[in-house]
Amino acid sequence: MVPPIVMTIPEIRAVTDAVRQQGQTIGFVPTMGALHEGHASLIRAARAASDYVVVSIFVNPTQFGPHEDYAKYPRTLEADQLVCAQAGADVIFAPRVEDMYPANSFSYVEVAKLGDHLCGRSRPGHFRGVCTVVMKLFNIIRPDVAYFGAKDYQQARIITQMVRDLNVPVRIAIEPTVREADGLALSSRNRYLSPAERAVAPRIQQALQTIAQRVAAGEVDTARLESALEAELMAIPGTRVDYAKIVDAEFLQPLTRIDRPAVIAVAVFLGTTRLIDNLLIGEPVGR
Repeated sequence: MVPPIVMTIPEIRAVTDAVRQQGQTIGFVPTMGALHEGHASLIRAARAASDYVVVSIFVNPTQFGPHEDYAKYPRTLEADQLVCAQAGADVIFAPRVEDMYPANSFSYVEVAKLGDHLCGRSRPGHFRGVCTVVMKLFNIIRPDVAYFGAKDYQQARIITQMVRDLNVPVRIAIEPTVREADGLALSSRNRYLSPAERAVAPRIQQALQTIAQRVAAGEVDTARLESALEAELMAIPGTRVDYAKIVDAEFLQPLTRIDRPAVIAVAVFLGTTRLIDNLLIGEPVGR
């Protein structure tokens, strides 16, 4: 069944209210569209564990910086609807910007500390925009469980923290990163890559694996490991490194040595396309 597209807040609230009144659980997958197999895996996870599955498709302007790709971010609603149908979604919520952010909106949600580093340092205001739109969607849809991908580890940790700190009655499920056969993490931005850039992109994941092997062999000094990681990434043709860091897996703070669960996290530009990836060392946090 092709899921219907609902565009207004009152309509989607009427849908989810009726579901709850029947005693059914709601699984929710928030997206910005341009759906791929990574998104489909989240929808399937929600389908397996919930009575009713809502997917939101909304390119959120408040999480883009002034020189980022908001205007050209792919908008493929018709194709996305087919992905949702195949993965088992029941309804798509695709609101308009003016409905999500009415005139004279002055309120934002921000999680301190966890967004100070990594993407938060490179993209000021990004996570404030993410938290604000996710909180809005949670308040509109009121899901039982919301599904996020581990590729965006920092985002998932921040959302998990926000829900805990603000007593939001939703469980956050973090699903494994989905990759191409050659190791490249799936991303809506992969479609921006030229053939030459796509050919070398798997080396990002290979660089992470190389550093993980050094950790497994006993290297724990993060300065040396980060230096080696940056060198691995800079060796990829056409790459500009945004960051190459090893941080505490719970609070995303810098470490001098790996003595607790940690995340090796990178952001690189291949040409003009910014790609992120990560690798967890030790036990996951907040899952």
